[in-house]
Amino acid sequence: MKDERFRPYADLLLDTCVGVQPGWEVLVLGPPHARPLLEEIGAGLGRRGAYAVFQLAYGSLIGAADRSWSREASVDLISKPSKLQVHLFEKCDAIVAVDAPENTRDGLSIDADKLAAGRAAYMPSLRRLIAHEAPWVGCQYPTPALAQEAGMATDEFVEFLFGAVLLDWKAEKERMQRYADRFDAAEEVRIVGAGTDIRIGVAGRTMEVDAGGANMPGGEFFCSPVENSAEGEILFGEFPAVYAGRELTGVRLRFEGGRVAEASADTHEDFLIETIDSDEGARRLGELGIGCNPGITRYMKNTLFDEKIDGTVHVALGHGFPNLGGTNESQIHWDIVKDLRDGGRIELDGEVVQENGAWTI
Repeated sequence: MKDERFRPYADLLLDTCVGVQPGWEVLVLGPPHARPLLEEIGAGLGRRGAYAVFQLAYGSLIGAADRSWSREASVDLISKPSKLQVHLFEKCDAIVAVDAPENTRDGLSIDADKLAAGRAAYMPSLRRLIAHEAPWVGCQYPTPALAQEAGMATDEFVEFLFGAVLLDWKAEKERMQRYADRFDAAEEVRIVGAGTDIRIGVAGRTMEVDAGGANMPGGEFFCSPVENSAEGEILFGEFPAVYAGRELTGVRLRFEGGRVAEASADTHEDFLIETIDSDEGARRLGELGIGCNPGITRYMKNTLFDEKIDGTVHVALGHGFPNLGGTNESQIHWDIVKDLRDGGRIELDGEVVQENGAWTI
């Protein structure tokens, strides 16, 4: 795929998202069919006086590089991280990960216990990245599989992707910061919508504005909420929750004392329960996020995009952000999106600040 916009896309990743410096050794993950973007990233690193260390990644950007290996390897083997892979994660100066799936459901053939073992194996070596002590960014390359998942023709998806990433991120940051500041001054967020009435404490926590950070497209602000604060119910009835190649519909969570006390789903319920029981922190919230990207207005079965839909919120079960005061630890971080554009609202300490997806402040 030839497109002149891959160069500004690569420049955005290297400058705005990662801030590459001369002499850095940057780990670049991606598959061969993402070559047009990978080549621009490599060229951009060369122009900036940094090293490009390319690593093949099929289907999984963190942990195992190839789904075929994960399918055949034993749980015991997967549980023991590769020393070479750990060295790369721990010693690189930054990571740029290009996701370009040829089959978005490829992960269905990998057992949940293997997925959990792989996440747990590499979590220690990724802690400095999770804490943003070293910069990283995850992005996507337009593939027919992603387009099909979104219900688009491939060329339509290409235009959609560039429309969501090649924005004036300085202006977007200023716009989102105004809302984030109001959340920073609040003690409690209440989310009300279809099948949903949940209160989440944010006292003492700070919102991070994503206007070209660890994810591209950006277009959200988020925090790690107070770990024992979530109370109430939330129904993710508008969109399926997509995770590890599974598509879960009708996910329902009821929180007590910050912990999921009851969980159900219309599909793949066994996988939901198994995942949130994978460790002690998996039943608590590691993130509360507010979607704000004006270029993303439709659901795509693609969490990288869907969590940024303007007029939505998302919560993530599992690992929090230590740099934002989060203390919850888990091998999972599962973002699930709730649409508030039809009858939903957000309250801060009792004041309605967003209704039907539109800001009132």
